[in-house]
Amino acid sequence: MAVHGFVDWKGNPINKKQHGGVRAACFIYFLVVMLNMAYVPNMLTLVTYLHGTMHTGVASSSTIVTNFIGATCAFALLGAFLSDSYISRLTTIFIFGPFELLGFGLLALQAHFPSLHPPTCDPDAQSSNCRSVHGFNSILLYIALYTIALGEGCIRASLASLGADQFDTDDPIESRQWSSFFNWFTFGISSGAFSGLILIVWLEDNKGWDIGFAVGALLVLLGLLVLAFGFPYYRNQRPQGSPLTRVLQVFVVAFKNRKLTFPETLEDVKQEDTSQEEVIPQTKDFKFLEKSSIYQGKAGGWSYCSINQVEETKIILRMIPVLISSIVAYITTPLLLTFSVQQGGTMNTRIGKIHIAPASLMLIPVTFQMIILVVYDQFFVPFARKITGYTSGITSLQRIGIGFLFMPISTCVAALVEMKRKHYAEEHGEPMSVFWLSMQFFILGINDVTNFVGLLEFFNGEVSRGMKSIGTAIFWCAIGLPSLLGSVLVNVVNKISRNGDREGTGWLEGKTLNESQLDKFYWLMSVIGVIAFFNYLVWARKYVYRHNPRISVS
Repeated sequence: MAVHGFVDWKGNPINKKQHGGVRAACFIYFLVVMLNMAYVPNMLTLVTYLHGTMHTGVASSSTIVTNFIGATCAFALLGAFLSDSYISRLTTIFIFGPFELLGFGLLALQAHFPSLHPPTCDPDAQSSNCRSVHGFNSILLYIALYTIALGEGCIRASLASLGADQFDTDDPIESRQWSSFFNWFTFGISSGAFSGLILIVWLEDNKGWDIGFAVGALLVLLGLLVLAFGFPYYRNQRPQGSPLTRVLQVFVVAFKNRKLTFPETLEDVKQEDTSQEEVIPQTKDFKFLEKSSIYQGKAGGWSYCSINQVEETKIILRMIPVLISSIVAYITTPLLLTFSVQQGGTMNTRIGKIHIAPASLMLIPVTFQMIILVVYDQFFVPFARKITGYTSGITSLQRIGIGFLFMPISTCVAALVEMKRKHYAEEHGEPMSVFWLSMQFFILGINDVTNFVGLLEFFNGEVSRGMKSIGTAIFWCAIGLPSLLGSVLVNVVNKISRNGDREGTGWLEGKTLNESQLDKFYWLMSVIGVIAFFNYLVWARKYVYRHNPRISVS
């Protein structure tokens, strides 16, 4: 049985029994794990590498990393446009995957050869005269970083969409597997990050940065090779031309037709130009187009625009309020994660004789996330499906809303823990156990299982078939942009909390975390989280799904 719009790797129509399904998705899961083993730990330790080895300033190191993350999101849009318009998603991955491999290889070479990085010294020493990376070495560093960003971004845009393509949402059985795919895709991200935070961080701490980067390159190579073995099993979409051109054409046509009087009946249109009868829409479509002020055909001076283009454009316009409200609501997530790790760095991180490195504290929320994902997919979804009738147990917008509801709860818990941490340090003169952070890390895990996966499913599922990669790229931008907005929020709060005194100290400007007022900032984030949740709720309730999310019956 063939699926419309998809072909195998040779360009022949696909057979559902031979192509796609869980078997094809397994190759994709493996690449997800490998990529995140390489990317996530290096992204989290990049500030340390830049400051400690390349001797860039603390602020400069943070800016470089922020720009690196932003570039990854921007390149995701590039990869999405290419894979939806001109080349298949699988081709996009194999074109840009080697760029990420090359980027890690360049970082490994620069870290290995002394002539390619500044001499070793302590940049934090008071009398330090460490020289920052400059000249050719600086150019090499930026080339390596942005080559990784190019490869990672373009792969991100295509990988989730390629996996979703392996399941037919019109098939009752495969529609359930399609929804489950996003859970296991996220599980692959988490398990890759978990493994990388153990292996890569240990290698970079004990064997050297060059070894860590080199292993990252090998992991990317291994993932691409395994993905190549799945060539005979994939369902590949046919590129349908530029979606941006199609959407822009709708606005151009609407503008040209803005002063024309729409015919009152279908018969009036036929009388105006009987030569266009074959393109005159059916009555139900005629009513739809009347609301859009766009007519399919050129009769009576009307400009041409297809019904599919109009529908595609209206989908994008409907999604914009949900996108903006989600970005606003997600701002607190990266901030809570960042400051929770900083809190953990000031606490007792020993488990018996084992000392947990600060970067490895991310293992705690990642572990919670993996456990909750399995429980959610294997137990909650089947149970909820019987009650609600929804394929995914609950709708994607409901799932996102649950995550946003938990965000102010997590920041309230974080504020109470921070107050307890400072009081304990003052009273006992020693740090409190890091396991006091378990509750806020646990809620962070719930947050990722709900709104992270929900947003991915929403943006991939709601866009048209010709825009799946762009929908995924928009998701990654919706996840990445709050990090940049969070930095702006921190600066604004510090400026306001100085009480107009330029020489004063803002809430988060203390020399140490004990001298800062992180608990007050957490309370502020709780208020922002509550407001953002209700704002999201307003727009989510107004949204009309493109397809009925309930279980289809064959």
